[in-house]
Amino acid sequence: MIAIVNYGMGNLGSLQNMFKRIGVKARIESDPEVLGQATKLILPGVGAFDAAMARINETPGLREVLDRLALVEQIPVLGVCLGMQLLTRASEEGVIPGLGWIAGTTTRFPRLNGLKVPHMGWNVAISNAPSPLTKNVGSEPRYYFVHSYCVHVDDPCQSLMRTHYGIDFDSAVGRDNIFGVQFHPEKSHRFGIKILENFSQL
Repeated sequence: MIAIVNYGMGNLGSLQNMFKRIGVKARIESDPEVLGQATKLILPGVGAFDAAMARINETPGLREVLDRLALVEQIPVLGVCLGMQLLTRASEEGVIPGLGWIAGTTTRFPRLNGLKVPHMGWNVAISNAPSPLTKNVGSEPRYYFVHSYCVHVDDPCQSLMRTHYGIDFDSAVGRDNIFGVQFHPEKSHRFGIKILENFSQL
């Protein structure tokens, strides 16, 4: 079962609909007991880092089951947009520690030469490490972004894709069973569909 984690801050319906479009069953779920039976997890997110982590930490049993599935049972996990940022250890947007599943930090885009923040719209993501998540996406796939903060991983080997917007940042990350994408695959047409197809086959 692919479970889309409903902790009150995510673009849940559109993700579920995109899985349905590719013929893959995905279930929106908030009950930690049911989530514990998942074989794959999607961690979505729209909004502020601290608010998201507070909801995860304060929902009885949720943080425990997420940590167990990701770190002990090591099922495939995909963080999307804010969900990817939550995988890191901390964000400049807040003070509450992140999940810490990916060694990296989340920082605000610098205001360079009138650069508009948030970074919103289509941009290219360049693959820089082989991964089953990004296989066969093409040489310069384009994805839809909406974010004011970006991820920088400590280990370059965990950077699967890089994107430029004033600065270079990690737009897809991964280690072992844990993956994240800063863009919205559910809004990125055939390029996003390929990412979700690849994840469903892990």
